[in-house]
Amino acid sequence: MTADATRTNGGTGTNEATLDPQHTVLLLGGTGRTGGRVLTQLLERGVAVRAIVRSAARLPDAVSDDPLLTVIEAELLALSAEELRRHLDGCDAVISCLGHNISVKGILGPPHRLVTGAASNPARAVQAMRPTKPVRFVFMTSVSVNRPATADTTRGAGQRFYLWLIRALVPPARDNQRAADFFAHEIGVSDPYVEWVVVRPDTLLAGEVTDYQVHDELPSSIFKPDETNMANIAHFMCELIVDGDTWKRWRGGMPVIVNAGTTS
Repeated sequence: MTADATRTNGGTGTNEATLDPQHTVLLLGGTGRTGGRVLTQLLERGVAVRAIVRSAARLPDAVSDDPLLTVIEAELLALSAEELRRHLDGCDAVISCLGHNISVKGILGPPHRLVTGAASNPARAVQAMRPTKPVRFVFMTSVSVNRPATADTTRGAGQRFYLWLIRALVPPARDNQRAADFFAHEIGVSDPYVEWVVVRPDTLLAGEVTDYQVHDELPSSIFKPDETNMANIAHFMCELIVDGDTWKRWRGGMPVIVNAGTTS
């Protein structure tokens, strides 16, 4: 495929014209550990997904023939504003699970603004489109990200200094904070075209969907981390898309999600 190739899965014996999903999501990072779970759960809920991926071969095998899935093979940061608008046309939500690879090259090498670009580029494209209803952005980051100013009141001076040092020395940590700051400061909570939730999980685990808790404040110290199943993150992100009450509760916030019973 070309650098910006689109493939729509036809499924087996299914007429795509008969599909009538209530939501269409542009998914970023759908080949990652959490993103793959988000993709699977969205399709299971009957949500149409347009997944921008670098390699379609890395998508979960179970979804490869799903008629609700459209795969767009492209480098996200290389897409022009016009191309992004084309892929966003008809979408009522964007979910990003993009992150830096956990390797020396992934941590220290370019692109240093991958996560920030995954936030700002689609959001600016949506603003330029001026949709009649706001598009929901659900953005995954981590508990290392601070809410604006001193909103995380449970994080003491020692934790704040440690995280400041990490962001100064580790480009991905700085990138994640910049992405969250983009939504908080440059989009805000009253933009007519973009609404957002920044989801902050703790230590990532495999496993199935279990009971989990969602907190306004950080429930524990970064030095005594909690645990979050990636399947639970995916479930919560999907709930934000399909459930209006869940969206109203967390819109414009940076909730922390942890497995039930793990809070220190």
